[in-house]
Amino acid sequence: MQKRMNINAIEPKALKAMMGLETYLSEISISKTLKELIKIRASQINSCAYCIDMHTKDALKNGETQQRIFLLNAWKESEYIFSDEEKMALAITEEVTLIQQKGLTDATYEKALSFFNENQIAQIVMAIVTINAWNRIAISSHLPVGKNFA
Repeated sequence: MQKRMNINAIEPKALKAMMGLETYLSEISISKTLKELIKIRASQINSCAYCIDMHTKDALKNGETQQRIFLLNAWKESEYIFSDEEKMALAITEEVTLIQQKGLTDATYEKALSFFNENQIAQIVMAIVTINAWNRIAISSHLPVGKNFA
């Protein structure tokens, strides 16, 4: 892959703004486990190798199992592997990431209210929006897997 711009070096204010979102996400009420599942799943959908690599490693350090990571792209068929709450967050992740299809549907939003309050749904959406932005940065700038962003 051809080397491309280093956004951190040429647009540090943009990276600082993204890091502001990360600071916000570190303080929200949804669990770290759920945040990592969201990050991995969105990155799988977007085919962002850089982010898949980073967030699977982070998830493992946080106590996630290899089995759950291996089965994440088949979560709908993994009946007993993911909790109903996790499945709901993953459904939201897919609908928001694949926004061109239908976006977050009314049916999914209404069902999500049985697991999360509106604040938590907003936090989940912000986690999804943020990882989707990171995926686009990593893919557009050809970040090599396993390398530091800086």
